[in-house]
Amino acid sequence: MTDSVTNKIILSADSTCDLDQELKERYHVHYFPLHIILDGKDYKDGIDITPEEIYQKYYDEKILPKTAAVNVAEYIEHFKPWVDEGYEVIHINLGSSLSSAHQNCCIAAEELGHVHAIDSCSLSTGTGLLVTDAGRMIEQGMKAEDIAEALRERTKHCHASFILDTLTFLHAGGRCSTVAALGANVLKLKPCIEVSTEDGSMNVGKKYRGTLDKVLVKYVKDKLAAYPDIDPSLIFITHSGIAPEYIELVKNTLEETMHFDEIHITKASCTISSHCGPNTLGILFETC
Repeated sequence: MTDSVTNKIILSADSTCDLDQELKERYHVHYFPLHIILDGKDYKDGIDITPEEIYQKYYDEKILPKTAAVNVAEYIEHFKPWVDEGYEVIHINLGSSLSSAHQNCCIAAEELGHVHAIDSCSLSTGTGLLVTDAGRMIEQGMKAEDIAEALRERTKHCHASFILDTLTFLHAGGRCSTVAALGANVLKLKPCIEVSTEDGSMNVGKKYRGTLDKVLVKYVKDKLAAYPDIDPSLIFITHSGIAPEYIELVKNTLEETMHFDEIHITKASCTISSHCGPNTLGILFETC
């Protein structure tokens, strides 16, 4: 993997940006994994634990992991070799309303200098959209300070939402009440979780009813119809582990509804998957 030598900028991101390998290599993205604490052991997200292992642990023992942010010392260790070599570093964090990673990254950046910490105000490939934006800006030869300013402005244009097939994992993690979980599961309600473009907080949007295949088609059409100025260059289909036929259904619905230059299918990191559970799927895109 080579880096941008002409203007000496390193592009880095929390592992929760959920890019696929092709985009990660295209834009020379350096990942930093968040921590997954499961049954007393500390794992690195996406390196030595998978979402499937997390789900199986819950099914077998009703144990869910805790997630932990990268601490200040870890960020300093991550950035310092590049700073010492004269690079500017752009690092894009999981939204600050969801994790203390950005706050820790800012402290490390202030101590080292030459590190530009960006609060994505999003999660998963909502963050990944900003990472690809940064990659293109680096290719265009923009200065790091200008890229950081542009990215902070672009957060309000990155739209992230997901359909949850079950509230079991949100409930088990303490993120929704027993009554809400029971009611949604019994009534076959599948809520749309929307990420605020203002601060990255998660809110419950429309509640869909019916089988997952019908809900996913309706959700995709609703989201595409909601914005008249969608950027057609890139859209993500991101999931936490779901049958291929559902992914293909969503992809076909996208293609029938609107043209996109690139449709990337990516799998959510352990941090994201452990909170939303299996069979979660979302489309994530930018507006102009």
